[in-house]
Amino acid sequence: MLRKQNRFQKNEKRPLSNQNSPMLNAHFKNYLEKQTHASDSAEVEVIQSLWSGYGQISRVALKDSGFASVVVKQIEGGQPNRHPRGWNTHRSHARKVKSYQVETHWYKNFASLCTKNCKVPGFIGSWAEGNTQCIILEDLKGHYPIVLEQVSNESILVCLKWLAHFHAAFLFVEPIGLWRVGTYWHLDTRPDELQQMANLELQSKAKKIDTALSEGVYQTLVHGDAKLANFCFSKDAKEVAAVDFQYVGGGCGIKDVMYFLGSCMSSDQMQQQEKELLDYYFDILKKALKSRRPEIDCDALEKEWRDLYPIASTDFLRFLLGWMPSHQKINDYSLTMMNQVLKKM
Repeated sequence: MLRKQNRFQKNEKRPLSNQNSPMLNAHFKNYLEKQTHASDSAEVEVIQSLWSGYGQISRVALKDSGFASVVVKQIEGGQPNRHPRGWNTHRSHARKVKSYQVETHWYKNFASLCTKNCKVPGFIGSWAEGNTQCIILEDLKGHYPIVLEQVSNESILVCLKWLAHFHAAFLFVEPIGLWRVGTYWHLDTRPDELQQMANLELQSKAKKIDTALSEGVYQTLVHGDAKLANFCFSKDAKEVAAVDFQYVGGGCGIKDVMYFLGSCMSSDQMQQQEKELLDYYFDILKKALKSRRPEIDCDALEKEWRDLYPIASTDFLRFLLGWMPSHQKINDYSLTMMNQVLKKM
């Protein structure tokens, strides 16, 4: 049986008087109601807190609007004094602040280019005052209310289909205003973690690994944090939408695929199912490209990205070994690939 939670019912509910709520700010409230043509608005639910104390995501009910409700992502730009893993540095703070600027730019300028096969929340507006920033987004709860904690093979295929259509939609699109290289573990943004690594061979070859990924011919936009928790499923789990675009940017699509599979499958499962899952992803990707971009050499793209798959895995492992060496994703499957890549390099 699949374990699933309703993303919008599990979390705490707070009264409107909560001091952290952007709804208490009259300027934001006025802006929100103008953008949505509402006569009134009220925060009705805190969906979740943002990582490391940078704000929260709330549901806001609207009156006399074409939207019954919207989702507001509220970001507090002042540096919090806590981090779940202890990485309280200026560099870490600057990276997070930029990630929210990137996310706002993504929703404002790129999200509308997504097709129905790679659904994302629609952008409604953005607002900033002092250290507070808010992104107003379409509420997905009506059609995509479920976040799965465990998945079946069928649900994995639904997400791989989303990724394939996303990568096809943005093939060769320049990441202007986004991260030059997407993913939250990109080497240039993680020098502190690199310095902490105990594996000196991987540390010394990290730049060569990064170069192999960045200099591939077939570059697209990558989600950058395509874990299971960032996919919202329909009630029958046959359709999916993706959220959380803080680390969207340029790159080869196989990085998203590698990261997604690792977010919901064990080492043994990956060893047994890697080939069939990659085959499915590339089958969908090639069909999408033949429809949208018939001039693309799909076989050459597939060969390049398949060759880069173990390199992408090793690149992510480089981050984990510096950030949290005890992480569960450091397993026999990923370590075996890493050793093979290091030998070839």
